[in-house]
Amino acid sequence: TKKLWDFMRTHDSVSILIFNTSRQCFVVVKQFRPAVYMCEVERHCPQVFQNQDKENFCRLEDPLPAVVGVTYELCAGIVDKPDLSLEEIACEEVLEECGYCVPVTELRRITSYRSGVGVTGSRHTLFYAEVTDQMKTGEGGGQSEEGELIEAVEIPLEDSMKFAFDENLPKTPGVIFGFVWFQNNIAPKLPKQ
Repeated sequence: TKKLWDFMRTHDSVSILIFNTSRQCFVVVKQFRPAVYMCEVERHCPQVFQNQDKENFCRLEDPLPAVVGVTYELCAGIVDKPDLSLEEIACEEVLEECGYCVPVTELRRITSYRSGVGVTGSRHTLFYAEVTDQMKTGEGGGQSEEGELIEAVEIPLEDSMKFAFDENLPKTPGVIFGFVWFQNNIAPKLPKQ
């Protein structure tokens, strides 16, 4: 009903596969995700969630470190500014999260697809952007006033596929898909090192 739909409603989103051509590396973000953290708490300490209600919620005596809730992700953001195009929103996110100023004309649309189909069914659009060290104009890190705590991380091209399929490094499917797309569409055209 209406209340359930309000809970499930979400915004569409964009993400950007960023490749720094100056250093031949991908730029991804590391971000703390509370839902990931709570899944790890439940996996390691299931007693916390057994027979609990709001008034009686059990506290962890030995909390897990926050790092168990950190994931590697593509730079991304929600589509919540109706006066901006998807490309403009994507460029804003690259600057806010990673510190690179990318002209809208330099974005390449890869594809769009449905994400969160089990809960939200929102549309997600994936872009590709090449950056250089000279395009770095800010620190990145997200917007602290919005509660974002983001760290831009570089993944060398030669390590990218190992990184993508290392199950010990928590990441979103977008990272894996983006790296595979790059290997199939961009890497064959790169000058041989």
